Amino acid sequence: MATTISSAALVPVTPVFSNTERLALAGFLAGYSGLTRQAYELDLRQYTAWCQSHQLRLFQARRADIECFARDLEARGRARATITRRLCTVAGFYRYAVEEDLLDHSPAAHVRRPRLDYESHATGLDRNELGALLVAAGLGAPGEHALISLLALNGLRVSEAVGADINALGIERGHRTLVVTRKGGKVITVPLAPRTARAIDLAAGERVEGPIFLAADGRRLDRHGAARIVRRIAGRLGLLRTSGRTRCGTHSSPRRWMPGSRCGHARGRLAR
Repeated sequence: MATTISSAALVPVTPVFSNTERLALAGFLAGYSGLTRQAYELDLRQYTAWCQSHQLRLFQARRADIECFARDLEARGRARATITRRLCTVAGFYRYAVEEDLLDHSPAAHVRRPRLDYESHATGLDRNELGALLVAAGLGAPGEHALISLLALNGLRVSEAVGADINALGIERGHRTLVVTRKGGKVITVPLAPRTARAIDLAAGERVEGPIFLAADGRRLDRHGAARIVRRIAGRLGLLRTSGRTRCGTHSSPRRWMPGSRCGHARGRLAR
C-alpha cells in the first residue's frame, strides 16, 4: 500500500516586477492624472500582462518583443488607433526609464507604429436629426434630457458633462452658467441655453450638491454610462450607423450635427 507524504515546504514565488521596474512604472504614471492616467494604466496593464504571459521581464524586452506585442494586438482585432496608442504609451514608459537612468536604452525607440488616417470619415447629424434626438431625449428621464442638451447645445465633452456638479451652477449677467473643468485642468464658465438650464434643474431636483448626473446605483455617472444613454436614444431613432459607420456618439463633433450653428465651433462630444 502506497503512502502519500504531504510536504509543507514553501515554494518561492518570483515577483511580477523587480524593484527597478516597479519604480519606473510608478514614476511614469505619477506624471499624469485623470482620464489620461487611466488610459496609460490600461495600456501598461495590457503590455505587462502580455510580457508576463511570455515569461518576459519588462527591462529584458527587445524591439522584436514589442513588435510581437503589436502583432498580437492586430491578431485580436484591435483598431490601428488603439495599437498606436498602446505603442506610444510603451515607448513613453521606456523613455522615462532611460531618462531616469533606470535603463540603458529604450527597446521601443524604433518600433514601427501603424499609420493613421487623421481625416475623419464619420457621417454627422443634420439639423432635423439633431432636433429629433433632443425631442426623444426630452421624452425620457430628466437626466438623459439634460445630458443630451449639454452635449448637443453647449458642446461639452462627455467627461466635462459627467464631471459637473450642482454647486457649479450659477447666474452671470442674467444667464444661467455652469463651471466645468476641461482637459489639462482648465476651468471655464459655460453659458447654458435656456432649454439646457431647465433640463438640468429637473435632473437635479431637490438636490443642492453633488454630481448633476447620477447612475442607477446613486453614484456619479461615468462616461461609459453616458455613452450608453446616447446610444440608446440614438438607436431608437436609427441614428447610430450608416454604411457601417457610427454617426452619433459621445465623441462626435457638434460641428457635424449643427452645420452653420453658433455652437459649431465648440469642441463638444456627442462615443463612437
